[in-house]
Amino acid sequence: MQIDTAWRLLFGGMERDHQGLSLRVRGIIAEAIETGMLVPDTRVPSSRSLSEALGISRNTVNAAYQLLIDDGFLVSRERSGVYVASSQDRPAEKARDGKACGWAARFAIRPSLMPQITKPRDWMDYPYPFLFGQFDPSLFPTNPWRESVKAASSVQEITRWARDMIDDDDPDLLEQLRHKVLPRRGIFAGPGEIIVTIGSQHALSMLVQLLVGRDTPVGIENPGYPDMRHMVGMATTDMRALTCDRHGVVPDAVFAGRRVAFVTVGHQCPTTAVMPIGRRRELLEAASRHGVVLVEDDYESDLSVEGDADLPCLKSLDRADCVIYTGSFSKILAPGLRIGYVVAPKPVIDELRVLRRLMLRHPPTNNQRSLATFIQLGHYRQHLRRTATVLQERAGLIADLLPELLPGCRFRRDFGAKSFWIEGPPGLDSRELVHAARAQGVLVEAGDIFFLDPAEGQRHFRLGFTSIATHRIEPGLRRLAALVQDGRAC
Repeated sequence: MQIDTAWRLLFGGMERDHQGLSLRVRGIIAEAIETGMLVPDTRVPSSRSLSEALGISRNTVNAAYQLLIDDGFLVSRERSGVYVASSQDRPAEKARDGKACGWAARFAIRPSLMPQITKPRDWMDYPYPFLFGQFDPSLFPTNPWRESVKAASSVQEITRWARDMIDDDDPDLLEQLRHKVLPRRGIFAGPGEIIVTIGSQHALSMLVQLLVGRDTPVGIENPGYPDMRHMVGMATTDMRALTCDRHGVVPDAVFAGRRVAFVTVGHQCPTTAVMPIGRRRELLEAASRHGVVLVEDDYESDLSVEGDADLPCLKSLDRADCVIYTGSFSKILAPGLRIGYVVAPKPVIDELRVLRRLMLRHPPTNNQRSLATFIQLGHYRQHLRRTATVLQERAGLIADLLPELLPGCRFRRDFGAKSFWIEGPPGLDSRELVHAARAQGVLVEAGDIFFLDPAEGQRHFRLGFTSIATHRIEPGLRRLAALVQDGRAC
């Protein structure tokens, strides 16, 4: 059997400079089967022909085939050859579905039953990804980051960060946070008042564990960040929606009755509302008077170049030590970096350090050191200036196009926000819009996920612009507008 061009292309990118070639062959074939490139009953090349085509030993191919047969991907048919398994060839899958063990009854919680924000895993392959907070390769400072990683990879540096830090953080990153990052937000943290986390999600999760018991009265925003709602809902039986208006959280009697409140005052999630300075002071005064701990999630700070976007955050105005501040580099650099932080009074940080050690000891210190070097060399400020300018251009373009293309919609984007919050015309179903738009290569986010009652958000959707190239914005919006105007999502 001669190996054809399709099989040669399938293995064209296989690396050969490491051991484990049989695992590489197995992985390539398994992925091709799972993605539908290889359909059931397709005959695979003989081990001899594949080994000759790839320039590897026949034993290596045989080992890979045997692994795939053992895992149910391939099936050997006597006197015929090896084929991609069909559904009837895979009885083992039924035995591994977990039902026989009664797993569902053993779970203390069921996170999988909670509605989640979902995005296609292959979203970068779509031409018009209007997604919030995702990675744009064209904006990532590749060369400066490589320089920083290289500087953090010298023998001397490796001996500093490679050891077990137990519950400590990289001292260089803490210094850069204290002196070059947080002062931009008006925060001047003292020694022992910062802890590094694996992104802001990790920070918020630890704070829920530390502050929220089964009967703790907690306030959340509605609409608000769904994962925050789920984390709080799993921790307490006393969760209430805070009163919100067009400026954000209202410090009323509902707020006063909470012991902890999770808020996004910089840009309310998802409406983008920027809380005015007067309301911020009222919120702080009410928190101090009623003993409410404010957890400020400042998830997209640092990237604005628009006028009043430098409003002081709650933490910078706090004189009563009632604010815990969380930040992240995910929206600024890349989500995959997974570095966030908490700024809080030392007693809070001390408890968080022990809690974090019980979970994962500490975030990888090589990444911490690379980021510290990136900031120290001045790359961070340069990246902020460049990226903010690009994002402002994209925001201006969308703002100019929306009234023309979506005249039946109302939209909001407060200064500095990286997304638009859109309310569609009567009858619009944002879930249907998401599906119809995806078929046209356009990705947007349905708004119902952000509400305690999904029906309240049926007409809403979020339009992000951090992940889409500027020149693709107009054609993408025109495709989206055609779907809305034709009523295909109603």
